[in-house]
This record gives sequence, C-alpha cells and structure tokens, in this order.
Amino acid sequence: MERSFLTIAAGENNDAIRALSAPARLEMLKLLCAKGPMNINDIARALSLPQSTVATGIQILEDARLVDSQLTKARKGNQKICSAIYSEILISFEESAAQRANNIIEVEMPVGLYTSCDVHAPCGLCSTESVIGPLDVPDYFLDPQRMQAGLVWFGRGYVEYKFPNNAKVLNKDIRAIEFSLELSSEVPGTNPDWPSDITLWVNGMAIGTWTSPGDYGDKRGAFTPAWWKLEGSQYGMMKTWRISTRGTFIDGIAASNVTLSDLALAQHSSIRLRVGIAENAGHTGGVNIFGRGFGNHGRDIIMRLHV
Repeated sequence: MERSFLTIAAGENNDAIRALSAPARLEMLKLLCAKGPMNINDIARALSLPQSTVATGIQILEDARLVDSQLTKARKGNQKICSAIYSEILISFEESAAQRANNIIEVEMPVGLYTSCDVHAPCGLCSTESVIGPLDVPDYFLDPQRMQAGLVWFGRGYVEYKFPNNAKVLNKDIRAIEFSLELSSEVPGTNPDWPSDITLWVNGMAIGTWTSPGDYGDKRGAFTPAWWKLEGSQYGMMKTWRISTRGTFIDGIAASNVTLSDLALAQHSSIRLRVGIAENAGHTGGVNIFGRGFGNHGRDIIMRLHV
C-alpha cells in the first residue's frame, strides 16, 4: 500500500487510541497494511479469528477512522471490503501537536469540479453510478453533469481547478502548500507498463512532473464500484506535490526549483491547479484522476495550506 502517516496527539483522539488498545485489532491493521484490501471472511481466516470478532473489531476501527470499508457485490449478497487508511501511526505527547493541526487549512475538491479544460481522446467521465455522457467526446467535458464525476480520464491536455485561497481570507502567511491526488496513466483498456509524464501547474507555473508507470487493472480498486468493468482503469497511486520556500517536492523527493514566492499566492483570492500532460512531455501516456468512490483511496483532490 502507499505509505501514509497519522500523528495522534495524546488526549485528543481517544477513539483511535482505544481502537489500537486490543491486540486483535492491531493484527487486523497489520494484515490490511501488508495484504491490501480484504473482506471480513478473508481477515477472519488469515488471523484464525471468529467472523463475529473480526466484524466487531473492524467496526471499531472504522469508527476511529483507521479503516475504510465499502460494500460491494459478492456471489451471494454483499461483502464488506476493508482497507487500512494509514501505514504508520504515531502517538505524540508534544504540547505543540494541537497547535500544528490548527495551522493546516485543508480543502477537498471534487475531481469533476474543474473550471476549465482542454482534453483529447481517449477521454471520459464517470460517476459512482454510471458513465457520464458519451466516451471520447472532449466537448462533453463542460457539461454540468461533470460535477458528479468520481473518475476523470484523458489522453492529452489538462483540467484546471480553482481552489479558494483561505489563507488570504484569514490574513495568514503560507509556509507551504500541498496537493494530494490519486493518479495513473491512461490507455484504452489497461496496461501496467504505460509510462506517462503527469505535470501539475499552480497559477500557471509548472511545479513538477511525475512519471506514472502505468494504467492499472489487475484487480478492482478498493473503492471502485462493482459495475465498472475490470477492463477499465481501477486505481492509481496517491502522490503529493509540496511547494515551500526550498522548492517543490513530490513525496519528499526534489522535483523543481519552484518556490512559494514564484506562485504569487498573496496576490490572488484563488489558487489555480492544473493537472495534465505538457506539450513537450517525453511520455504522453494520458492520465486518470481518481476521486471519491473510485481507486484505492476514495478521496478527491486535497489542497493543504500550511500557515
């Protein structure tokens, strides 16, 4: 699974701490981190535990927001597919932990709520219930139904989102800005060996390019609805671009020399994020953007302002 971290401030998230207090529930989390999404029966079988014990434990972990679960169709009725949200959890006793949490402004933008686009086939939009409009028709990307999309894909071009600059509204200085989104390449069908150079732009400035290895369809995404054909893109990789005074980093690895000062954030009431394939890209393998109801993370595009 993609590495993700949670810091719990002692005394502030007692539900999570209680959920971690039982050895059986710890074993469930370890198993889900190691093996990926599993149903209740498979977890019970792997840990040699009664199904009722696993069901109760998973419910406690869900309530503590340590596990995500989704009901999907099975051979007989429905089954609950469970995924660990975090690969590492740290309990912090530092007094400043709460203050640090207050210094992050987070906005989640639906993948279909882009304000401008210029895309080329293959392309399409999909909600959790059905495909939206005709496939491979770029003009349909401006239809109002796009707001329902949980999956957006195109071969070349871009989509652009307009985030609110809440730091300016609150009269706070931005120390760093992050964008997190689940991405993969795009090819008709799927192909794990289909590289694509996916670039992010902020306020018109290219901040960094990540080369996606492929378009994944070897197994159903943890959140991808059961009706979506297995021959279609199932999940991607969660990637985070971080821009600070030192430059831009992708998952902690230096990506460019673009810094906060290059983005002129204080001069604008909005922050424009463009996702796409640059015209001079070496690998023009398209892009899938996975949002709520699709992929392995089930989240839309996240912007975090560190103030």
